[in-house]
Amino acid sequence: MRLINRLIVHQARLSNVDQETTMTRIFTPFLAALLLATAPMAASAAEEKVVYHVNDSANARVALNNVNNHLNAAPDARIVVVTHGKGIDFLLKGAEDANGNPYEIGVQTLKSRGVDFRVCNNTLKSRKLDASDVVEEATVVPSGVAEIGKLQAKEGFVYLKP
Repeated sequence: MRLINRLIVHQARLSNVDQETTMTRIFTPFLAALLLATAPMAASAAEEKVVYHVNDSANARVALNNVNNHLNAAPDARIVVVTHGKGIDFLLKGAEDANGNPYEIGVQTLKSRGVDFRVCNNTLKSRKLDASDVVEEATVVPSGVAEIGKLQAKEGFVYLKP
């Protein structure tokens, strides 16, 4: 208690400039801590942006289900599905899963919910396929892996691989 009394007396003796300096020293760390504590709240208000990476169509049905579940939980999420290699197969016209179910219906449904589908042109070229072989809901990009890199580094997307 004596220490507190001494600080109060000492504070009373300080000039106005010294009091302002003391107040600044006390409140600056407090304000910094407050800003740091509220930063996650500001970040959570930001748009949720996710890129799903599919490089094997054997995982395509799982990926489509994951995207659907993601949108059910976060309807405003911006989702891009980027495919390359064997992953483009489910975005080719007439593609079906192992049970003979067409992928295009699921792709159309997700597209109507705002999901973007992107197909690697390098893969198309290496397999001697044309952009016309790809379903209308998908966009052909120069490079699938470069697209993923751009979305992450330049546009702030988080990466998921089903």
